[in-house]
Order: sequence, then C-alpha cells, then structure tokens
Amino acid sequence: MRAALELAALGYRVFPCLLNKAPACPRGFKDAVADPDAASQLFRQYPSELIGVATGSGSGIDVLDLDPDNGSDAWLEQHRHRLPATRTHRTRSGGLHLLFLHREGVRNTAGRIASGVDTRGQGGYIVWWPAAGLAVSHPEDLAQWPGWLLETLLPKPVVRPVPVETVVSGAGYAAAALQRAEALVKNAPEGTRHDQLNYQTWSLARFIPKGELSAGEIISVMTSAARHAGLDDKEIIRTVAQAVEAGQVRT
Repeated sequence: MRAALELAALGYRVFPCLLNKAPACPRGFKDAVADPDAASQLFRQYPSELIGVATGSGSGIDVLDLDPDNGSDAWLEQHRHRLPATRTHRTRSGGLHLLFLHREGVRNTAGRIASGVDTRGQGGYIVWWPAAGLAVSHPEDLAQWPGWLLETLLPKPVVRPVPVETVVSGAGYAAAALQRAEALVKNAPEGTRHDQLNYQTWSLARFIPKGELSAGEIISVMTSAARHAGLDDKEIIRTVAQAVEAGQVRT
C-alpha cells in the first residue's frame, strides 16, 4: 500500500495486480489512478500482492520489455551500446523493464523489434517490480526513446502528394496550398503529426521567395493547425521555424 501511494504521488497511474500479474480490479489499467487518496481506496477495495502501473500518456512512461526466455539476450548483447542509461527494473522472470519517457505514438508491441523484445506504451501496463523487492538500475534516470528504436515503433507518416491544380502558379494556388496543408496537419493521425507539420510547412516555404505567401502567414496558420492537432508549443515553434527556413533553400 505504501509503495502504491508513493507512486501515485509521483504521478504514476497505479492499480492492484494479483500474483499472476493479472489486474485485481474489474477494468484493469483503466481503473488506474494517480491520486494517493483514490489509490488507497482502490487497493483497499481490491487487495493484491503486486502493483500495476499504466504506461503511456497517463503515467508519462513507456517500457521496453526484455524477456530472455524468448531470446532477448542476443538482441541486448548486440544493441546494449546503443541504449541510453535509463531507469531499469529486473523482472520476476529474470528479464528487464527499461523505462523511457512516453512518446506519442508508442503503443504495445510483441516481437516487432526482435524476438523477446516487446514494448508497453499507450493502452498497456507493467508490474512495478521494485515494490516486490527486485533490483533497480539507474533509478534517477528517465531517458528519451532512442531514435533508431522509434523508427521501428512509430507508424510511418502518410504524406499525400499535392495534386496538380488547374492553376499551377500564383497567389490563388499558394492560398489553396496553405489551406490544404492546414487541414492535413489538423487531421493528421496520432504518431504522424510532427512529421506532417514539418513536411507541409517545408513545402509551403517555396512560396515565400516568390512573394505569394509570407513567412509570418505560414507560421501563424501552421502553428494554429498544430495546436489543434495536440502538439505542444515548444515542439511546434522549433519545427515550424526550421521548416520555413529549410524550405526556402532549394536546389
């Protein structure tokens, strides 16, 4: 109970799990809470031996789950040097849970990276094995996902080519391109929003040297569209500024 309340106070969404790792509460990780008072009530209502922690945006973490019984040791030996130092839990089966900051688009996978190498992200959970007395490495670290792993985990962005319009140049075409880019960013599926914002802004920047669109106009429209899509301001400002600059330099 004390460990569950401490985790809830740190912002982790917790819920009770049985010794077989199955949820003790009716809706599983959907019952998870990050409030100590609510956690106390939940764990008293459903007594359990283990603590589950929901992964994904709710707790702010994703997990790389390594299972040596299914072949993860060979993969880890090959890629250990490419993995950043991050909080790592030893699991009951002798495997490892490597914790990373949640990245939008990371979900649960089984064997996508390699045999015995799974992920827990949005819509998943892990057992918090340190509360059961198992070892923790790098307890103070929580790294970003390595880019080379994200290339495997994140869905590939669908970038539709801009169709050839009847009007192939001029302010009217530029305005239509701006409107279309705004809609594509606003409605981009989860996991493709950043890439769509970058590509569409870069594409629009070609109109700036011709005077058909201004940099300020593009920045304003694309920033608003990205906010509508759910991206955070820091990411939006950096991406839009870099794409506008890069899009004006074309070979």
